[in-house]
Amino acid sequence: MSLIAIIGAGPIGSTLAHTLAGRSRVREIRLIDADVAVAQGKALDIQQSGPVEGFSVNVSGAESLHAAAGADAIVIADAAVGLGEHTGEAGLALIRKIDAAGISGPFVFAGASQRELMARCVTELHLPQKKIIGSAPFALESALRALCGVAADSSAVEISLSLAGVPPKHAVVAWQEATVSGQPLTSVIAPHDIAALAARIPGIWPPGPYALASAGARIVEALCAGSRRRFSCFVDYGRGRIVAVPVELERGGIKRIIEPVLSTVERTAFDNALTTRPT
Repeated sequence: MSLIAIIGAGPIGSTLAHTLAGRSRVREIRLIDADVAVAQGKALDIQQSGPVEGFSVNVSGAESLHAAAGADAIVIADAAVGLGEHTGEAGLALIRKIDAAGISGPFVFAGASQRELMARCVTELHLPQKKIIGSAPFALESALRALCGVAADSSAVEISLSLAGVPPKHAVVAWQEATVSGQPLTSVIAPHDIAALAARIPGIWPPGPYALASAGARIVEALCAGSRRRFSCFVDYGRGRIVAVPVELERGGIKRIIEPVLSTVERTAFDNALTTRPT
């Protein structure tokens, strides 16, 4: 069982804490926020819901970043009051303090607007590639699987697909390798329906707090216990280029970056995404 530190008790951070607690696959969760009263209040609410929802994970609130010491994963989420997702100079300062304190767990960036912060962690703080993971693309992948399930008159759990690139404008879906119940997706869903699904991506990005929290929770669990599943995540693709690609995760970080199987057109779109500056 593992200890998870969540930096930020805003909508994403607190929902992620509640999601993790409800799944009962970690031992302890610490919500860390400069507004410690909010962090402690939300932690108490989650803790008190345990007997009703059937979990017994220890959830606490803290102010000091040193409360992340010993964490198996550090989630960079959103501030409780006013600032939204941790980004820019303020976000970099938080991570610099955590790194300077010798806290060495992998960082999970749970927000949808943290690509620039991830890039600066690589280029300025020189954090290891395997310990920088953005979970937001996995939320988008889950939404796409649900939409594909509707189009194919199937369940989303029967859909397998990979997302790459940079959402929303430069998202690339590997349609040629996608499957529905083991069959090629392109043989089940008509080309015009696939085009319509791809056109919907800008409208479902960024995902909301619940979707981001659900995706972040599953990434965190994989980093604590390992997983055989592939996840579409933002990662450093080299020289601080932060793009979404399928990855395999192990305890402590990224085990392997998986090259998606792309058509010629999809490969061109992916190569163009590599030149997109983080914003």
